[in-house]
Amino acid sequence: MARAIWSGVLTFGLVTVPVQMFTATEDHTVHFHQLQRGTSDRVRYQRVNGRTGKEVDHDDIVKGYDLGGGDYVIVEPDELDEIAPGKSQVIEITGFADLEQVDPVYFDKTYYLAPKGEEYTKVYELLRAALEKENKTGIATFVMRGKQYLVALRAQEQVLVLHTLHWADEVRDPHQELPVLPSRGDAQGKELDTARQLIGTLSVDWNPKDYRDTYEERVKELVDSKAKGKEIVSEEAPPEATNVIDLMEALQRSVEQTRGSGGKAPGELRGQRRSHWTAGRSSRVRGPGEAAIAARRPRSDG
Repeated sequence: MARAIWSGVLTFGLVTVPVQMFTATEDHTVHFHQLQRGTSDRVRYQRVNGRTGKEVDHDDIVKGYDLGGGDYVIVEPDELDEIAPGKSQVIEITGFADLEQVDPVYFDKTYYLAPKGEEYTKVYELLRAALEKENKTGIATFVMRGKQYLVALRAQEQVLVLHTLHWADEVRDPHQELPVLPSRGDAQGKELDTARQLIGTLSVDWNPKDYRDTYEERVKELVDSKAKGKEIVSEEAPPEATNVIDLMEALQRSVEQTRGSGGKAPGELRGQRRSHWTAGRSSRVRGPGEAAIAARRPRSDG
């Protein structure tokens, strides 16, 4: 069973319920060690002085805020501790917002909240059910590990979910950051109607189990194939961009093909998602006798 990473109380109005917080997600990414080419020697990082190149002890490291021109404001670790908001044990809901009002760009990490004991389940379920019925999310703040978080609480089946949110000044304005954005009047008329029709034919009931990380699967296949000395075949190039002149024809053909395929995506119909091991150009992998895995090499002692 998972261990709670935070515990405290959740409050809304004058109602308080003790809760515990648990991590809701986990990473399935394939992780690699860094090795020096031609050996099985691990590459490790050290804290070194940028001027002298000598390693620096952890206790001799302070934080410096760059003022520019080589000048820094030096801040000691204990000075940051003194102004930290402290160890808060309260998630205080200060308001409730419609779910659709919270733009997904603000969402950061996801956690589960659980009642701290059987005696608190009724109050916990009362809040969960009320949020579900009203289609609302509770907006709150709390402190964990010396950092304050803005959070949104929402109801899932039988459980309250807590999302940490980015603060407003952490979200970039696309109009300032992106080099090109279309005008809202660029899409209209029959092209827009056909695009909406295509979206309608491709509409699905969301089920996360229908999707999987095919890239990570290919990474595992790559490692396994190289370990066995098999040939690796590269993925083919992505399709070219649709020409504006051919846009209407592409839309209409997409609608027709999707209708005739029972809802399959046009990309699948065109065969653009062929197997990673059967499409495109190949790159040679050394056979077993050539020691394809660096870890099989005898360690070099210099």
